[in-house]
Amino acid sequence: MRLIEVILDDESLNEAVKSNKGVAGVDKMTVYEIDIYFQNNKERIKKEILEKKYRPQPGKRVYIPKSNGKKRLPV
Repeated sequence: MRLIEVILDDESLNEAVKSNKGVAGVDKMTVYEIDIYFQNNKERIKKEILEKKYRPQPGKRVYIPKSNGKKRLPV
């Protein structure tokens, strides 16, 4: 089995969608909203990934405030 098939397995995808323990991402979508979106679009997204046509939106640069007053980018 190819790695991409393991990653795109329904069980793996469902686990990944819920792995952030309820915290909204930089897009402000909650896990509940992501779950609904993903369930409605899962097959299309999987097909686009397999056909190398999927283009995710660019990641947003978010600085993390530190206790010393400075901010840093996540790795």
